[in-house]
Amino acid sequence: MKVEIIQSLTDNFESCAHTTDDGVEFWLARELQHLLDYSEWRNFQKVLLKAKTACETSGSNIPNHFVEVNKTIEMPKGAQKEIDDIMLTRYACYLIAQNGDSKKEKIAFAQTYFAIQTRKAELIEQRLLEYERVQARHKLAGTEKELSKIIFEQTGGNQNFALIRSKGDKALFNNTTQQMKNKWNIKNKPLADFMPTILLKAKDFATEITIFNAKDKKMNTEKAISNEHVINNETVRDTLISRGIVPEKLPPEDDVKKIERKLISDNKKALKSSDSFKNKTEIKIKRK
Repeated sequence: MKVEIIQSLTDNFESCAHTTDDGVEFWLARELQHLLDYSEWRNFQKVLLKAKTACETSGSNIPNHFVEVNKTIEMPKGAQKEIDDIMLTRYACYLIAQNGDSKKEKIAFAQTYFAIQTRKAELIEQRLLEYERVQARHKLAGTEKELSKIIFEQTGGNQNFALIRSKGDKALFNNTTQQMKNKWNIKNKPLADFMPTILLKAKDFATEITIFNAKDKKMNTEKAISNEHVINNETVRDTLISRGIVPEKLPPEDDVKKIERKLISDNKKALKSSDSFKNKTEIKIKRK
């Protein structure tokens, strides 16, 4: 397929994209029909049906990707007619392309085009989830540092901080810190570095409550703060379990420090690539 044709098809697909008031991108099925070289709507409907079946088979909710709508079109002599149409997500377009006639040049292009674009969206989503987890880990580290400070200021020493944190782990996981490390096969690294985001936030929330009550009730002994921390972690655990989340049964995530290094490295590469593109552009401008 020639470069000119590829560029033309790319421009056609992107120019036909619409955006809702909430910023959600979508295509209209009757417009996509012509982009994919289907002259008859009834033939294109067969492809739509196959795509919906594939959507359901993949475990996705059909109405989330295929939204039935009506639109009015102009007819001869100023008349108007209401016809059915479907709002399609990028994933829906990908499924339609996969179930279309691959002998058609435009279908063959769309299969690759939407597969790549959908993969990009997946990568972006994964990156955002990784970033959220890194941020949650930093937040917990800051909160625990604050608790250590409170213990020192109100009890005259923070040598008991590690013990208090350990008791909190026992209350949250119904396992000791070391038992959880053994379960998750962690050696010589903090348990929190392998926690899923939901547990990092749960642990942070319990610690924030401990800080608040320790200051508000002027707790000045290790026992008082320790008991408070245990109660808060037990309460958070009960909340998680009531929603079907059992902390000790969740699988560990990759080392958050490793994820953070990867994100930093990717950012540096992106910045370097951006600078390189900028320099090349400046050179071209100067040459003109």
